Parts: sequence; structure tokens; C-alpha cells
Amino acid sequence: MTDLVIGADGLARCAWGSSTPDYAVYHDTEWGRPLHGDDALYERMTLEAFQSGLSWLTILRKRPAFRLAFDEFRIPTVAEYGDGDVTRLLADAGIVRNRAKIEAAIANARAALELPDGLSALLWSFAPPPRPARPASFAGVPPITPESTAMAKALKKRGFRFVGPTTAYALMQATGMVDDHIVGCHVPPATAS
Repeated sequence: MTDLVIGADGLARCAWGSSTPDYAVYHDTEWGRPLHGDDALYERMTLEAFQSGLSWLTILRKRPAFRLAFDEFRIPTVAEYGDGDVTRLLADAGIVRNRAKIEAAIANARAALELPDGLSALLWSFAPPPRPARPASFAGVPPITPESTAMAKALKKRGFRFVGPTTAYALMQATGMVDDHIVGCHVPPATAS
């Protein structure tokens, strides 16, 4: 498999984005597009943490159930969750039922409320300068970077859980802090803001 694939629609995509229709939509419309807003970034951070050890496709397909279960990822609402909510979430077959990840999601909402400038400002403060060009292949895409390592360290220092350097880099990719679409991909480069 090459890193760039021409889909049935005639569009060149990063190979992973051509493997299923769900991935194609996500690749074409979300991945690598700049995303701002505390609740929106909290959702992505939470889903990246739940993905740890699983396929992103599993999480992507469960995203509507996650949104329902976690009150649309509204930080103040999730921060108020208690033991009853943990029990409710552990019983919800629509999401990934992992106690440590559920408890981390709640702890992370509480930690996000404590940030004086908000979660979006903190996360985007670690965005590296744009690369001069997109990577030629996925071999040129690192699993972690100095920026993702610094982000993970800063989050941990503030009480966040389940956000190590690899998860932080995946979050950076998903939210457009970095553009890891391959050269030739039909998705136009986005300007980070």
C-alpha cells in the first residue's frame, strides 16, 4: 500500500483516509483542520484518550454515543459528574467502557475548568510553526515531537490524565495544529489560526 491512494471518487487521499467510507469523510472534512474552542478540543482530547489501544475507527463510529453519554462534552457539565455518572457510563454499551478512561475524562474536565485562559489557549500554545511542505510519506511523520512532549508534560502538571506525548501528537494532528496530510492529498492545506 502506498501512502497516497486514488479513491473511487477520483480523489487522491492519504491511504488511511481511503480505507473505509467513515475514514474518507473524517479525513476529508475534519482531520488536520484547525479546531478551536474549549469544549470542542476537550471532546477530541477525550476521544483520543479513549482510542488508546484501540482502532480510531472504533471511536469514530461510537462518537455519536460518546457525545450523548458525555453531554456533548460540555466541560462544566462533565466536571460535575459523580459516582452515579461513572456507573451510568460503565453500563453504556454505546461507548468504550473503561473505568480508568471514564474517570480520566471527568478529571480532565475538572482540570480544564481550572485553566485561567481555557483549554483551547493552552493546547494551541504548543502548536509548532507550520512546516514548509507536507510530508512526502508517512515515514516522515513522527509519533511524537518536542511540542507534543511539552504539551503532555504541561497537561500532566495541571492534573490531566491519559494524555501522553503520542496521544498529544494525535490530538495535534486531528485538530490542525500540524498538517500531516501527504503531498498530493486532495485536502487543501489549512491555515492554522
